[in-house]
Amino acid sequence: MYPRNRLFLSLLLMMFLLIALSNSVFGVSRFSEEEKENIRIYQQKSSAVVNISNIGVNYDFFYRPVPSESGSGTGFLINDSGTILTNYHVVENASKLIVTLADNSQWPGKLIGTDPNNDLAVLKIEAPSNQYSVLSFADSSDIVVGQKVLALGNPFGLRLTLTTGIISALGRTIEARNGRKIEGVIQTDAAITPGNSGGPLLDSEGKGAGGSVGIGFAVPSNTAKRIIPDLLKYGYVRRPWLGVEPIPTVYLRRLGLDIPEGMLISRVVRGATAAKAGLRGATRQVVVGRYQVPWGGDILTHVNQQPVRTMEELAAQIETRKAGEVITLDYIRDNRKESVKATLVLRPRS
Repeated sequence: MYPRNRLFLSLLLMMFLLIALSNSVFGVSRFSEEEKENIRIYQQKSSAVVNISNIGVNYDFFYRPVPSESGSGTGFLINDSGTILTNYHVVENASKLIVTLADNSQWPGKLIGTDPNNDLAVLKIEAPSNQYSVLSFADSSDIVVGQKVLALGNPFGLRLTLTTGIISALGRTIEARNGRKIEGVIQTDAAITPGNSGGPLLDSEGKGAGGSVGIGFAVPSNTAKRIIPDLLKYGYVRRPWLGVEPIPTVYLRRLGLDIPEGMLISRVVRGATAAKAGLRGATRQVVVGRYQVPWGGDILTHVNQQPVRTMEELAAQIETRKAGEVITLDYIRDNRKESVKATLVLRPRS
């Protein structure tokens, strides 16, 4: 009995070896098509992903400055000139930035520009272009919920990690560290953990659909493409502004006021877009219950035929455009609907 069992095991082992040999000889892969795609993207794109160490300054017992790593994150190279896109919070308050490439070589990073409003920043290294690859951007307006995505990053300091998932939702709004709202954010179930911040979110073609900005969220690539030229040229994003102090009328309606939906303009800043277009601010204060409410100003209802009922909707229509663009403002003045063309002007730097 024992020899027969032994013979059976030998034949079984030989069968496994023959299957493995036939797979090797005839080119049959042990990976599924999806696995092969994941492997290909990782092998081709991971050398574009970098680790960024944020070196700050602490002080010892004798108040002597002591450099120390105050945080780390991820970034990715976007051209052959050594330009790296990452999150603003990865490089915030850094006295020194150290960039580690996939080949483990380290390079000093020079901060070129920052945009806290979208939590994005660009820096540069002087490494030879043959030591890294670059990522191209996808058109994030083409992505859909349910689409497969891959996240590359350095979570918890672990180098070059790949996670996969799908697009869970589009058009999310999250808060940046400076309190401003980041509009149009991509939500994904691909694991994005601390340390992944600033890393790329790739589509199935290996193109950047967005940049990780927090756990489960990424800034769309089209947002990055729009602001990167300003960051490279000026070091900041030149944003237009309407130049008004608006009050969402939804709050006034809750006080019992019969007022259209929109934004009540309480003040217009001299020289700004709204002032040049002839919009008017409040002329007086009225008492409603226990509150004093600005009154007599125009009520802005639409920008380029899109309703503006909240600060987020107004910002989405203005701050995503460029100075010099002509927009249409629809508003109500003295119970009459009015419309005017306005040329956007730059917001002055504070």
